[in-house]
Amino acid sequence: MSTKGKKTVFVAGHRGMVGSALVRRLQREHDVHILTASRQELDLLNQAAVSEYFARHAIDEVYLAAARVGGIHANNTYPAEFIYENLAIECNVIHAAHRSNVQRLLFLGSSCIYPKFAEQPMREEALLTGALEPTNEPYAIAKIAGLKLCESYNRQYGRDYRSVMPTNLYGPNDNYHPENSHVIPALIRRFHEAKLANAPEVTVWGTGKPRREFLHVDDLARACVHLMDIPASKLRDIAPTTVSHINVGYGEDHSIADIATTIAKVTGYTGRLIFDISKPDGTPRKLLDVSRITRLGWKPEIGLEEGLRDAYSSFLKAFEPH
Repeated sequence: MSTKGKKTVFVAGHRGMVGSALVRRLQREHDVHILTASRQELDLLNQAAVSEYFARHAIDEVYLAAARVGGIHANNTYPAEFIYENLAIECNVIHAAHRSNVQRLLFLGSSCIYPKFAEQPMREEALLTGALEPTNEPYAIAKIAGLKLCESYNRQYGRDYRSVMPTNLYGPNDNYHPENSHVIPALIRRFHEAKLANAPEVTVWGTGKPRREFLHVDDLARACVHLMDIPASKLRDIAPTTVSHINVGYGEDHSIADIATTIAKVTGYTGRLIFDISKPDGTPRKLLDVSRITRLGWKPEIGLEEGLRDAYSSFLKAFEPH
């Protein structure tokens, strides 16, 4: 342990939704010294800078939450940035951790790594068994590369680099950009603005029929810390050698129409909901098999409506004038 009996834990991407949730969770641990770096302090796309940062700090563990993320529109519009930036961040951080002899690392992936028409709920073994969803294929390929990078360092060098694949996330510090955000923050912003404008209707992309599973980011942070605390031998007991990652999800899914209706309720919008069927639906259903992490003693605590109220509260704090 590096700092007065505490282990030094580097959270890469600490200002993002996942990274900030990890910091909040790790702050409750008495034996942890949290290390963070802003984009101005450390450019994760710069291999030399990342290597120098790891060489300068005595890091015991890494949570790799930094990523270029976005919704369907962003993935369709910026595929080159999504694959390049995510590949670069993963390669730079994971390789620098290895070169600096950091034995333990947790890589944050995404449920979009699974085939578009994977059997539901999606088990970890579904990886690389079919074609990906075309709208976010570059991002998914980058995330697959990240988990395979961790797997390869484990096989060749005996590292303990773990990967978790979360379902769709929401919560504090989400991205509320009107075009580049995911479905929940996009709808929170749209319904809030419609309420302020007394708009008679709100348009939702697609048919409303696709089903999605959502997890509050604070539940994910709990899961990540829980998984990092589990001995490697216990992980091997519940997962075959062919599986190097673990799903983290809520275990239930909802239609986009139901999600939109709940967000309208949470934001206090009382107008009509219109579904624009000319817009893409994306994957018809995404539900993770969470039996492995359940067997490891974790389960979610934050229900959907409760979580959406928390997300809307954080949106108001961030965007409403004080």
